[in-house]
Amino acid sequence: MKPEKRYHELADFFHQVFPCFKVQKISINAGFTCPNRDGTKGWGGCTYCNNQTFSPDYCQPTESVSEQLERGIRFFARKYPAMRYLAYFQAYTNTYDTPERLIRLYEEALAYPGVEGLIVGTRPDCMPDALLAYFEALSRKCFVLIEYGVESTLDRTLERINRGHTAAESEEAIRRTAARGIYTGAHLILGLPGESRADMLHHAEVMSRLPLTTLKLHQLQLIRHTRMAKEYATSPEDFHFFTVDEYIDLAIDFIERLPRRIVVERFVSQSPKDLLIQPDWGLKNYAFTAKVDQRLAERDTYQGRLFVAHN
Repeated sequence: MKPEKRYHELADFFHQVFPCFKVQKISINAGFTCPNRDGTKGWGGCTYCNNQTFSPDYCQPTESVSEQLERGIRFFARKYPAMRYLAYFQAYTNTYDTPERLIRLYEEALAYPGVEGLIVGTRPDCMPDALLAYFEALSRKCFVLIEYGVESTLDRTLERINRGHTAAESEEAIRRTAARGIYTGAHLILGLPGESRADMLHHAEVMSRLPLTTLKLHQLQLIRHTRMAKEYATSPEDFHFFTVDEYIDLAIDFIERLPRRIVVERFVSQSPKDLLIQPDWGLKNYAFTAKVDQRLAERDTYQGRLFVAHN
């Protein structure tokens, strides 16, 4: 039977968790690094990564967690004074430090007025059991979502983009986290070099078998000052950048294969124009999402239409 809504939106999920008020994520850059930047796993980071692309102006590592929250909340509270907030530890790997320092920063965020919980972005190979136990205990008192950068379910792709972890490590981290009753998210990039359309739809089948709460998708973006930009300059034939219509149809084909229980948090990402090489669609995220909604209606389809449950 066709559901009332064509996909499971983040706003609906938040309304279920927080029925009495609206919540807004406030991004925080706590000054962390990554194990494939500092030599533990590798050097230079992922080939596509320029961390400036997802750090809002109010999110500066020179400011404390509380200062960043204050600036972010001041920005949103002008329009929505009754809003509550989730501290989103976003930049780099936010579980990659000593447990003592990490917990101190998380607790600083939770102590800020109006903050209802945490979202912590990290890598699948950076979640020690001791920290997971902390998040488990914390999740009984407030909202906690751990968001893993999976990026691809293919080891050959992960090696090519210098991720420094395997697909098996991603699956293990997701299962370990969800097994403790913690909301668990994943992030995928569609269009990585060397991946076919069939490979990308295979990602959906793999994700559908995992105990995920949320899933973020976004198109491959070529960003200035990255190793991938240098690769593209020498071997452009290895890359395909989607048109808007191509990507909309791919995203819909993807979510058709996802179960309804998974929240589709995002379809696209929007990098700063001065850093973006391509594709430059000239669309805000909300405008792109409106096009997805329109195409879903035109195709008369919905999330989960092609999902097949596996034992």
